[in-house]
Amino acid sequence: MNKIFNFIFRVLKRITRFIDKKIILPITKFFVGISNRFKGNGRNFEKIITRKPGLIIVSLFVALGVFFLADTKSTSLIETSAEVLYDQPISATYNEEAYVVDGLPKTVDITLIGRKSDVYLAKQLPTNDITVDLTGLQPGVHKVNLKYKKPLSSVEYKLDPSVATIVIYEKISQEKEINYEVINKDKIDSKLMVEDVILNTEKVYVKGAESKLNEVASVKALIDLKNLVDPAVGDQELKDVKLVAYDSNGKKVNVEIVPQHINATIKITSPQKEVPIKVIPKNYDKIVFGKAISNITPDITKVTIYGDSAKLDKISYIPVYVDVADLKEDKKYSITITKPNGVRAISDTSINITVAIADEMTKEINDVYLEYENLGDGLIVQAVDADSTKVTVSVKGVQKVLQDLDPTTIKAYVDLKKLGVGEHEIPVKVSGSDPKVKYSSKTTKIKLRITQKN
Repeated sequence: MNKIFNFIFRVLKRITRFIDKKIILPITKFFVGISNRFKGNGRNFEKIITRKPGLIIVSLFVALGVFFLADTKSTSLIETSAEVLYDQPISATYNEEAYVVDGLPKTVDITLIGRKSDVYLAKQLPTNDITVDLTGLQPGVHKVNLKYKKPLSSVEYKLDPSVATIVIYEKISQEKEINYEVINKDKIDSKLMVEDVILNTEKVYVKGAESKLNEVASVKALIDLKNLVDPAVGDQELKDVKLVAYDSNGKKVNVEIVPQHINATIKITSPQKEVPIKVIPKNYDKIVFGKAISNITPDITKVTIYGDSAKLDKISYIPVYVDVADLKEDKKYSITITKPNGVRAISDTSINITVAIADEMTKEINDVYLEYENLGDGLIVQAVDADSTKVTVSVKGVQKVLQDLDPTTIKAYVDLKKLGVGEHEIPVKVSGSDPKVKYSSKTTKIKLRITQKN
């Protein structure tokens, strides 16, 4: 009732404003204007409008104006109009513990048809839910009418849809084990990671039609890290964790899960490891002729890396590559440090490296024994001749670097990957631990024989 009274009050207030703005104010301006035009004959004008014939004529014009305005307004209010109320919720009555209903729309659209004033009033009144009573219906296919309690009898209400074809199933339940999935990992500090999650229950019940339950392959607790208030190292409590059922393809299955939410304890750790920086020159063979690297000086020599402990254990250093192609003089480089796979965060993301050069010298290291790599299972490798067992390695660098070079750090080898039984001519490769040295073998290829192991 209060809404109706408020509506009537607003209508009357609008009519009053309309009369004041459209009738009283224009008429006042009209007579003031006439009075100003007859300033010198003010008394004559006053006599005209105070005499009976003049007053009748003025009243007639005013009455006609008010009539036409009121008639226009009243015609507008009684015209038929239609408006649509979209997405109005449906309320179904049935035994939710015993049955599952499929095919019932969640919302309908309601079209209001009637006089503009009535439609306007109907829109202001609270909308009653559209209801459907399924009490007493047995499992199977049914056509049901959607009902709506009309708040105003003067307005016609049309529902879309007004009829629904539904299927009623018996509800059954199954016990399911639950696991978890951690989502929104990027919402916490990259130095932190979830080591373990403990759920307060291991099993839940899924309820629904038998055909739907047969689709359920797993039930997961979605551990949403963005819901943690202040994530830090230690045990974090997370309440009302959402449970979701999935089929074998990872798609959600619409079934009832009891309970709908659970609680979880999240163990957050920050595994870390300090490792050295290893600067590796790229395109060293393209440095200006007659020059070699005399010194490589980074502004940091170690970094701390964060991530999964098992992955960190496999990392012994962080490689940083410096492209020294066409280097003619000492130069300073600023390089972004690339995180290795498995590293979530790194203490320093960039490094400054100064590369100094000097005159190049050459030195030979004799009798470096060859190593064989990637020999297939069940195979044996033999040198065809004595020259195929060791090589002479040529090393190039500045004098001080070559003087300090330890020959035992030089490795000459051949890669036997994908090679089978028979004789093969294979390129010789050389590597060493000092990145300031250029390594090469004077013997570029050797012959080896691969045989089957007895």
